[in-house]
Amino acid sequence: MTLSLQKHPSFAGRPGPVLVVVADGVGVAPAGPSNAVTAATTPTLDELTAGELYTELAAHGPSVGLPTDDDMGNSEVGHNALGAGRIFAQGAKLVNKALSNGAIFETDVWKQAITRCVGDRAGTLHLLGLHSDGGVHSTNQHLYLLLQRAADEGVTSCAVHILHDGRDVPARSALAYIQDTEAVLAEINATGVGRNFRIASGGGRMTITMDRYEADWGMVERGYMCHVHGEGPVFHSATEAVETMYAETDKGDQYLGRFVVGDNAGRAVGTIVDGDTVILFNYRGDRSIEISRAFEEDDFDVFDRTGANAEPRPDVFFAGMLQYDGDAFIPKRYLVEPPAIDRTMGEFLCAEGVKSFAISETQKFGHVTYFWNGNKSGYIDESLETYIEIPSDNVEFDTTPAMKVREITAETIDLLRSGEYRFGRLNFPSGDMVGHTGHLDATVEAMEVIDECMAQLVAAIDDLGGVLVYTADHGNADVMYTEKDGVRSPKTSHTLSPVPFAIHDPNYDGEYHMADGQPGAAHGLANVAATVFNLLGYEAPDDYLAPLITF
Repeated sequence: MTLSLQKHPSFAGRPGPVLVVVADGVGVAPAGPSNAVTAATTPTLDELTAGELYTELAAHGPSVGLPTDDDMGNSEVGHNALGAGRIFAQGAKLVNKALSNGAIFETDVWKQAITRCVGDRAGTLHLLGLHSDGGVHSTNQHLYLLLQRAADEGVTSCAVHILHDGRDVPARSALAYIQDTEAVLAEINATGVGRNFRIASGGGRMTITMDRYEADWGMVERGYMCHVHGEGPVFHSATEAVETMYAETDKGDQYLGRFVVGDNAGRAVGTIVDGDTVILFNYRGDRSIEISRAFEEDDFDVFDRTGANAEPRPDVFFAGMLQYDGDAFIPKRYLVEPPAIDRTMGEFLCAEGVKSFAISETQKFGHVTYFWNGNKSGYIDESLETYIEIPSDNVEFDTTPAMKVREITAETIDLLRSGEYRFGRLNFPSGDMVGHTGHLDATVEAMEVIDECMAQLVAAIDDLGGVLVYTADHGNADVMYTEKDGVRSPKTSHTLSPVPFAIHDPNYDGEYHMADGQPGAAHGLANVAATVFNLLGYEAPDDYLAPLITF
């Protein structure tokens, strides 16, 4: 199918480039002591959000393809919506449907997985994933449905490998989730003969297994060795492991070390061996790709998968909840078809010969490339696009609140001033990544660095006669703690807040105005793409959601 855009009938665009700035995790919430966005000194952002060309956008729930209004937005679905201009049913919604109608259990992948785990020579079924009800990467309700179905189909040995959250849920909530899961496992064991369903290993999501964008393969190696070979501190239970670590550190769950559950002799109760099945029950892609590769690839040279006692890499049947990278076919086996996002903004611009760039640091580089392009790896047209990744530091981000925002800004200004590009997009990651640490002061500092850099970008756009669009993908930094009975609890998760949308156009002379006339109307992130097309001098495709401006 040949893609094309029509010229806008009354607006040819500005002489300079259009730049979209995504301030990751910067939502709009009432001012107060827990709001790092409003607590920061941000004169540039204040001016942008007080102007005539400003509104607020929904960035959670059905507005970004998630099941309900109680579902927080996240960077993956937010950038999908920004780049696609339409709303596609996303991971959680797709998996919910497949589980509710039973379609997931009719797939060849599920049948093959279970076949290996029943009968005289049955292997163990291993379920690995983020252990919470945060709903961003996974949900325990999906885990429990898989466990019960496996038991119903005759599986007698099942090991659960849990990754503590403390990021999309309260910072120290792991024990409650473990208690709930242990109750489910106990009930399954009590209602069947010879069943041995148990928690086998785990650790914090920012310590093991769930790296992304190849920022820290050491995380993946630690997780693989823990889950597969049983390497790590041994405890009698997951509860004992967490309670011990809580006594040793004040860190949240996401930063807890790895653990292995052992029997009375200290032997791991759930190592992964030849003939076993491993299902990764996360549905979000970015932090699932590397561990999938470690399990699946034969020609894998990132780290040695041999155990400390010379145990070889086991021959297992591996599957993901979804396929996390459709271009690279990672993993090869999966239970639910991912959203098929087509005809993205980038594809249309390349079809028109528009040169563009995308830039961020490692932590969010895939968001302005892979997710923006509809979960597709690589360039759409390398002759027209430039993608720049600035390496992130492997640190806890509250220790470096600026992250690489200044470096992203400097590189962006060079790209803008080169005169080569008509369109650019960037992601400032610090509102989200620092916000996830729960440290208010560090997040305030992060916001002030963003404001400092926004001033530089505004100045560059003014010089070039372009247009700057400022928005975000979801909330986070806007609510940093909750308070009950005078006790403050850090809030490390995303929020349900709307996000800002502002246009800075130094040549603006009333040619267009915001479509809704006031902030807070029922528009969402998917309306941004059509708006950008208009600002570039094009009509949006007919099936894109309406632009946020009218002429």
